[in-house]
Amino acid sequence: MPAGNAVDPRPASIDAVLPAPRLSRTFRMKALVTWLVLIGLLGALFISMDLDTGLIKEKLPFLLGLRLSPDGFLQGAALTLLITLCSSIFCFLLGALTALGRVSHSAIAWGCATFYVSLFRGTPLLVQVLIIYLALPQVGIVLGALSSGVIALSLNYGAYLAEIIRSGVLAVPKGQKEAAMALGLSHWNTVRYVTAPLALRIILPPSGSLFISMLKDSSLVSLMGLWELNFLAQSYGRSTYHYMEMLVVAAAIYWLMSVVLELLQGRLERKFSQGFGPHR
Repeated sequence: MPAGNAVDPRPASIDAVLPAPRLSRTFRMKALVTWLVLIGLLGALFISMDLDTGLIKEKLPFLLGLRLSPDGFLQGAALTLLITLCSSIFCFLLGALTALGRVSHSAIAWGCATFYVSLFRGTPLLVQVLIIYLALPQVGIVLGALSSGVIALSLNYGAYLAEIIRSGVLAVPKGQKEAAMALGLSHWNTVRYVTAPLALRIILPPSGSLFISMLKDSSLVSLMGLWELNFLAQSYGRSTYHYMEMLVVAAAIYWLMSVVLELLQGRLERKFSQGFGPHR
């Protein structure tokens, strides 16, 4: 068979756990320059819009959450981060538990897991937020706005995370686990030292994107009157008749928080790629 048509004997799933080649210094520098140029163009665009910088400086501490709300609670970006953090914790627990149900040999566990995933992936997040906040009190379950928002985000994103975890675990080559068992490792040690590290390399990238999406979708809790970033930006825009200034600042803050999460994701990916060769 010609070399150009040779078939790679490795399973396709191996490619997902092999490290990506290290990017050269020249490539990184060119990418950085590209970023700086694009940021400069974006900044020039907003400067040309003649935004009210005085108003932005006045409202920025409130939008960042450096000042407490009138009732003494967090507001702005600080409240957005709190909602995202709490939702991420419960989302991870739900996702891991549901993923176990999805790979379980128990028909009941598999049925409950698939029903949950289908229900919350098949209905809009906005509808789920409103049902949890408005419909549950009709059956005697009264939740606060913050609790309702965290529960809705956790349930919705937990369904997606469950599928990410399940696919990551199933993508680990079966031969890796069989080799570990042949070497005398117990089932727990096989999971700890073989399956989990390989699966995490597959799970981390889509999970990072999922949590960044959760950060942005936390703006939906503004419908319940929580003074998070999106709510404050809209409120200040209405009261000052300067919508564009507030929306631009809110977008910049969301982007900054997303960049921080991307950097954290990158560090985690590098950490779990140790021992597998060079990485990005």
